[in-house]
Amino acid sequence: MAAENKTRANGASVRDYLAAIPDAGRRQDCDTIVAMMSRVTGAPPVMWGDSIVGFDSYHYRYASGREGDAPLAGFSSRKGDISIYLSCELPPTDALRQRLGKHKMGKACLYLRRLDDVDLTVLEQLVAEAAAATRAHYPA
Repeated sequence: MAAENKTRANGASVRDYLAAIPDAGRRQDCDTIVAMMSRVTGAPPVMWGDSIVGFDSYHYRYASGREGDAPLAGFSSRKGDISIYLSCELPPTDALRQRLGKHKMGKACLYLRRLDDVDLTVLEQLVAEAAAATRAHYPA
């Protein structure tokens, strides 16, 4: 029997999650990200687990047999940074990342301190490309 994913979409309130962010600037940044990701995906925000705001979803199945559902796009307000979850299948292009501004990059996660540090048009393009790549790799 395969283990179930711990992070799943649930009925928790996105509004309550955002309202609980203590820093007003961070709350405003997260509101901006909600609007942008809703626009890019065409989907409303949904809580995934306790701390991820996700938009739309896709079903994945790895060669290992592991499968599950994940948000097509998402973010989380963490202690130090805002984590933007991008596609695991297609890393962001270096050209776009060079134009983004101040950030750190993990395998499929972009870390931003504040939205004032980045070009929002480039961020939206990165999220859109990641969502398109995920949709192409995992068609419904």
